[in-house]
Amino acid sequence: MNDEQLHRHLVGRQGSRRDLNTPVLVIDRDALDRNIARMADFAGANGLKLRPHAKTHKSADIARRQIAAGALGVCCAKLGEAEALADEGITGILITSPVVSAPAIERLIALNDRCEGLMCTADNPMAARAIAAAIAASGGPPLTVLVDIDPGIHRTGVADAQAAVALFRTIAAEPSLLYGGVQYYCGLQQHIESFAEREAAMRERAEYLRGVLDALEQAGGKPPIVTGGGTGTHRIDAALGLFTELQVGSYVFMDDQYRACALTGEEDEVPFETALMIDSRVISANSPGMVTLDAGFKSLATDAEPPTIAEGAAEGTAFFFMGDEQGALVNMAGNLPELDSIVTLRAPHCDPTVNLYDTYHVVSGNTLVDLWPVTARGRSR
Repeated sequence: MNDEQLHRHLVGRQGSRRDLNTPVLVIDRDALDRNIARMADFAGANGLKLRPHAKTHKSADIARRQIAAGALGVCCAKLGEAEALADEGITGILITSPVVSAPAIERLIALNDRCEGLMCTADNPMAARAIAAAIAASGGPPLTVLVDIDPGIHRTGVADAQAAVALFRTIAAEPSLLYGGVQYYCGLQQHIESFAEREAAMRERAEYLRGVLDALEQAGGKPPIVTGGGTGTHRIDAALGLFTELQVGSYVFMDDQYRACALTGEEDEVPFETALMIDSRVISANSPGMVTLDAGFKSLATDAEPPTIAEGAAEGTAFFFMGDEQGALVNMAGNLPELDSIVTLRAPHCDPTVNLYDTYHVVSGNTLVDLWPVTARGRSR
């Protein structure tokens, strides 16, 4: 049975969260909406636009809420994500990873025909010319392309200011392409836990970006859009005076990785709430000091520390993975939840955790209020 069959009848029933089949991906709708509003208010107060990264949530329902709160559109890491969200009417999409193969370019051109405000990035003149040729052959509308600048990760992006200028000139020379500006996403800096250290790292990277922007302007390519930034650096990004829009993503959920970071520089200030959780259930309680949950590797991202416990277990209880299907709660003091108890876990890393599920179970308090599909789940190509 799928989630609709299992749980639709529980929507609106008081206290129905307790009756969900576990493990289950849960959104606190009220916390989610407060997070969306707070980031929108922050951007507006700092003269910045928002194009939140949908790779975090992969959800048309959440994208609509972000756009209703003032976002220009959303970012998508992959072409498949963009196609899935565009099918649900989402516009203003920026594809943040390069599109280079002939089959992918064909899909990109088809998407440009039906998605208002579509943009993509490129980091190689060969790829830009291939996209331009495909558009010219199809007779479709021009596509806006941003120059992706490598911030030092060496994952994607032009390697230096000279390469940025060369790519700008390639884009500007193609009648079927529109030069949109640049992308500069400093992923390595997002999770530096100390605000002061993160700020110092970003200011160093900002000086590099400033040099590239100066070179582009001197070549006649002053960027209309400078997009980048993230949840971890958003306060710093706003103060740099370089970005026109922010690609913040995880602020909507606040996973454990971001909860570990001082986001504001103010002691004990946490600007966003935990809105994404995994409800699990105690399925075995036969060993002293330990109980077994029904959530394991297949229910939670494993690229970070094990999840922390939000509700349902005493302080001092720790989670350990016990394989694909199970996890363990250990408390040597013996203060553990009973058989069939619900234990709520925070997502260790939200993006890959979300990609394990078909459906968000949206709650207000302890009542299930809606089911939202994870629209772009698995759309990684």
